[in-house]
Amino acid sequence: MQVKTILAAIVLCVVFYCAGVVTHVMLADKKNGKSTEHISHNQEQDATVWTCSMHPQIQQSSPGQCPICGMDLIPLKTNTDSSQRGKPVLELSDYAMKLADVQTASVKKKYVSTQVRMVGKVAFAETNIAYITSRIAGRIDRLYVDYTGIPVKKGDHLVSIYSPDLYAAQQELIQSLSADTRTLDAVREKLRLWGLQDSQIAEIENRKSPSDHITIYAPINGIVIHKEVVEGMYVDTGTKIYTIADLNVVWVKMDAYENDVQLVRYGQPVEFTTEAYPGKTFQGTISFIDPVLDTATRTVKVRVNVENSDGLLKPGMFVNAVVNVTVGKDGIVIDEALAGKWISPMHPEIVKNQPGECDVCGMPLVRAETLGYGNSQSIEPPLVIPASAPLITGKRAVIYKADPDKKGTFSGVEIQLGMRAGDYYIVLSGLREGDRVVTNGNFKIDSAIQIQAKPSMMNPMDQYMQSGDGSKQSVQSSSFDIPDAFRESLLPLFKAYFALHHALSRDSMEGALTSSQDILNALDSVDYSGLSPDPHSRWEKETGELRAIVSKSISSATIIEMREYFHQASEIVIQCARLFGVPQSFKLYLFHCPMAFNDTGAAWIQDTPDVENPYFGSAMFSCGMQTEVIDHK
Repeated sequence: MQVKTILAAIVLCVVFYCAGVVTHVMLADKKNGKSTEHISHNQEQDATVWTCSMHPQIQQSSPGQCPICGMDLIPLKTNTDSSQRGKPVLELSDYAMKLADVQTASVKKKYVSTQVRMVGKVAFAETNIAYITSRIAGRIDRLYVDYTGIPVKKGDHLVSIYSPDLYAAQQELIQSLSADTRTLDAVREKLRLWGLQDSQIAEIENRKSPSDHITIYAPINGIVIHKEVVEGMYVDTGTKIYTIADLNVVWVKMDAYENDVQLVRYGQPVEFTTEAYPGKTFQGTISFIDPVLDTATRTVKVRVNVENSDGLLKPGMFVNAVVNVTVGKDGIVIDEALAGKWISPMHPEIVKNQPGECDVCGMPLVRAETLGYGNSQSIEPPLVIPASAPLITGKRAVIYKADPDKKGTFSGVEIQLGMRAGDYYIVLSGLREGDRVVTNGNFKIDSAIQIQAKPSMMNPMDQYMQSGDGSKQSVQSSSFDIPDAFRESLLPLFKAYFALHHALSRDSMEGALTSSQDILNALDSVDYSGLSPDPHSRWEKETGELRAIVSKSISSATIIEMREYFHQASEIVIQCARLFGVPQSFKLYLFHCPMAFNDTGAAWIQDTPDVENPYFGSAMFSCGMQTEVIDHK
């Protein structure tokens, strides 16, 4: 009995304690002027924008379903600063910045270095090749060099040819020794043209007996790389016997990719390696850049002259080459060694401090600046950012710039980039020296902005046709002074277009073909003679393109082709509605489907506010969102 009394007392103490805690909390809430219902009410008031978790570009002022995927919309926490709504701006706390590992770097001007990498092969130098040909008709009686690959020196005997014509010419020479000088000189010249050397002619004159054989000698040092004849073979005048190549100088022919051509210059030093000699680096000079692009490989041929007196480089070897380049403003290549110098346009190894002539070919020297060179004294450094800063999608490049006045605030900026040079991009426009850009964590910032349905890397600003509060914009049409009579005459054209839209949204190919012809007829019925010169010429331009597109669509074989032409036609019709206006008491509802044509998106106009997708038809009839209303001015 005593135990039960004690337990009852304990339970009563616990109950009174809990009641006291609850009372204290309620009194504190009342003292601070807030309650649970009030907090909940404020949250509901803040959640005034409803969006789709899969398609954040969908924003409405009330609950509903996403017009694209049909999911229930969820409340979106909007920026309390209305001036930033719809802009690519994100505010992060210190903890969030640390969690996202956000890092920034300053935009600055500096000379940047990069490398142009090329591959190629060693080849014979065309200027060091000689052909050995027969200058008279005869028979090959002796080949002193009877296989290819043999090195020869200038003056070595190569082949002995039997020729009856040569025998007759030698007899004529001997007989002319007692004749006048002019006849003797003519006979000597004929023998020289047949390939006899002066020493051979003198030997015939001293011997005073003709020979029916002629020996041909090597004209240069080199390697016999081709042998075209065999002993006993009859040859005619001009028959090629040998090809000799001097390998003391070789060419390295390389391929420069199209996007690297802007950095390649005549006269640049090149370093390259081969598989045959690991660890050994060879050097040469660019002596020729092909003026024509190879359309099959999208490369430009670059030739390098290389000294090869040790014979290590063999024609046919593969090489991997590197050109080290320092870039200044406007893509000028900075080379302190060449700037201000004079170079031979044929032989880049000839470089002088003053104008003059090439020591090899005698051509006038040219200034290095005319070949795209400069120095740090005459060329400014370019404006650059780290290569990790821009988010690049096709032709667009987006960076996130730190606000210098508000810590943790980043805004997206679309910039124009030049070439990439190593770890940097050259900036052509959009930034200034001293700006700070995000170099790490920028993709996370962009993702957060995308979730808020703001312009971002994948969604440019011009795709957002809504006002800051999420409501559709009502756009007054016409940028020209257009008579109302002309606008009223456009009614048949718009009706024909709407009929084409209706047919495609219902998958009716037959209806689409009929409506396309109706558009052509409506264009013919429009009287635009009363327009002033500017809108008159613009109407002819726009409708000329529209007529061509619609005419092609009539020959479409499938409804897929018809929808592609409809997309092109819609762009023109929308443009015309904005330029020339719409009839009185007439409204056009502009829609956009982000999933059309492999997610590239496409627009169209309707005369009704309910979406009817012409690009997917019955497959996704309700896919799309209304972005604009065009009405009469």
